[in-house]
Amino acid sequence: MAKVVKFGGSSLADANQFKKAAEIIRADKSRRYIIPSAPGKRFGADVKVTDMLYACYDAVTEGGCALNEFRPIARRFDGIISDLGLAVSLDKEYDEIIKNFKSKSGRDYAASRGEYLNGIILANYLGYDFVDAAKAVRFDPHGAFDADLTDASLSMILGGYKQVVIPGFYGAKPCGEIKTFSRGGSDFTGSIVAKAVKAVLYENWTDVSGFLVADPRIVDNPEVIQTITYRELRELSYMGATVLHEEAIFPVREAKIPINIKNTNNPAASGTMIVPAAGEDPARVITGIAGKKNFSVIHIEKDEMNNEIGFLRRILTLFETEGVNFEHIPTGIDTMSIVVGSDVFEKHPRLPELIGKVARPGHMDIEHNLALIAVVGRGMRERRGTATRLFAALSHANINIRIIDQGSSELNIIIGVDENDFEQAIKVIYEMFMLAE
Repeated sequence: MAKVVKFGGSSLADANQFKKAAEIIRADKSRRYIIPSAPGKRFGADVKVTDMLYACYDAVTEGGCALNEFRPIARRFDGIISDLGLAVSLDKEYDEIIKNFKSKSGRDYAASRGEYLNGIILANYLGYDFVDAAKAVRFDPHGAFDADLTDASLSMILGGYKQVVIPGFYGAKPCGEIKTFSRGGSDFTGSIVAKAVKAVLYENWTDVSGFLVADPRIVDNPEVIQTITYRELRELSYMGATVLHEEAIFPVREAKIPINIKNTNNPAASGTMIVPAAGEDPARVITGIAGKKNFSVIHIEKDEMNNEIGFLRRILTLFETEGVNFEHIPTGIDTMSIVVGSDVFEKHPRLPELIGKVARPGHMDIEHNLALIAVVGRGMRERRGTATRLFAALSHANINIRIIDQGSSELNIIIGVDENDFEQAIKVIYEMFMLAE
């Protein structure tokens, strides 16, 4: 039974990290499909190779000397090769990249070369075969990812290899043009490979020992989440938790393949298991806390709103016509609140006026400087008094709750607070549910 193993940029930033990754791979023969990212930062002030490639490409297309601009990138990869004691040369690949930069092959092509070159080095170091992702990961002529064609292509191509390295982050259109996923897209590549080869597990190796209950920049030494379901992860990722690329869960979720988030620098740590479902009663009421700032809320009041057929439809049709996304819509009998990103009013300054025309409210006002916090946990379904504890903790800390929204699944409670209270609110919630139990 095969495992798919993805290593992030910090896990492959230099030769020492390569050695750690190789030791992890060789420790388990079922780790047969390896997805590398481009080299990340080696230290705080360092520059990621992907950013170096973007800058190099932009400089070349603006008339800079391609050879001079690319030299620091070549030194970075050559340094890894030398420190690993490999005999492989990337000179031909460098020449090809420089030629394509000169011919303005595109920023997607430029960015993808970090994963491509790192993949060649890792395959040589491991003694694995190398498959260029451009041969197997498919995008349609318009640049949209083709999931069905990719699944078939990966299954056919990778089925011919016992041990293989395939770079993350990119694929190709039918014409051969390179197309990348969004930043962090190597996570997604690992997920689609896992689905295609019917892996028993997708291991995602990074620089943290799993998914944390709360942001460590806000809460000191938050606990690691041992087990989390795909649905819980989706809720937390949407609200800003960023250990895993948000879209990476969908292919493996469909195939019911678990994900294990692991730490390359501490491989003995169990990390976090992301699973389709967790039948056992969780030890904790909540699984995680996440949140984001920069929201606004549009408050609409109108008498007998509940009896006015089509009221919500008219507003939602307006949002669709104007291309406006909304986050949440808590409602009452005669009231409705629409939570949107604060930048909506910069892009659509006439939105309040247009809402007034289609809804004809009795009163409407807009509040800014709102932060949303999601408290997520499958344990909330079975535990009474969760919301009471949450609201009491915030009240005792003199934090005013401006919005309350609970999903019908009882999997999460979302609250809105003033941005100035954001960090303190997360600390208070963590203390209530993680330290007080």
